[in-house]
Amino acid sequence: MSSVAIKVEGLVKVYGAIQAVDNISFEINEGEIFALLGPNGAGKTTTLEILQSLRKATKGSVYVLGYDISDNKNVQKLKKEFGVLPQDFNAIDKLTVKENLSVIAKMYDKHVNLDKLIMTLNLEDKSNSKFEDLSGGLKQRLGIAGALVNDPKMIFLDEPTTGLDPRARRDVWRVIEGLKKEGKTIFLTTHYMDEAEILADRVAIIHKGKIVAIGETKTLLEKSGGCRTMILEDVPESITKEIKNRFPKATIVGTDVRIQILKLKEVNEMISYLTKKGIEQSLQITRPSLENVFLGLTGVHLTEEGELA
Repeated sequence: MSSVAIKVEGLVKVYGAIQAVDNISFEINEGEIFALLGPNGAGKTTTLEILQSLRKATKGSVYVLGYDISDNKNVQKLKKEFGVLPQDFNAIDKLTVKENLSVIAKMYDKHVNLDKLIMTLNLEDKSNSKFEDLSGGLKQRLGIAGALVNDPKMIFLDEPTTGLDPRARRDVWRVIEGLKKEGKTIFLTTHYMDEAEILADRVAIIHKGKIVAIGETKTLLEKSGGCRTMILEDVPESITKEIKNRFPKATIVGTDVRIQILKLKEVNEMISYLTKKGIEQSLQITRPSLENVFLGLTGVHLTEEGELA
């Protein structure tokens, strides 16, 4: 049975009249990837900074790797046991990949073999390249390498793929999946629904400072992800009303028709109907997703880039 890596009870953070974190509680098990989802201003970063002892909680208790972080003596010990990839990670432009890692390594009494670490992150071809010459994805991989220099048990990744192109994002995902296989515990904050859905063992959704859902990713999808949805694109206006009458669950979005489906026979009925009408529309079927979960719980939509608005 897994041990608890992080235990948070009744956490509150107040800034003047603003309650950024509103009495949240959760646990993270050793060896899992735990994702905290939420739009900007939801309380993600504040929660993360409290767990890293960068901010003091107004109320509540927080234990990280067994340490009570309200005790400053514990904080000094704890910082040797976790690694951090901050949002907007940066390094020294004129130094190479290996030189930057050497600078980070000097901050610790003990560190891993840097050449081995560079190989683990698939950076050996860029070992002697300056930071300023790296692509966005390679810079993020270097940032993750920096978070691993002290061989931490726990890794905090704050928006690790923001601003990266799809290929670079997937490269970073593979690195994160590799860390899990090594037994690392990973706390991930992200705007991206697909990122959490692919990577996380468990997900917590935070909205206006409160956790509105928490659980195994698969369970959340099954319970709150909604039905599968059949989408017909560019339907002629002349028959949208007829479709609505025949299929009462249909909704009209511009020139598209969306129908939530519970049974396969509903798909067959729609295909049969379209065939009789001689209509050859583009037909898609979407599965339940974390986007559905989040939208249902908070009303917050995704942007065109796939991020939480």
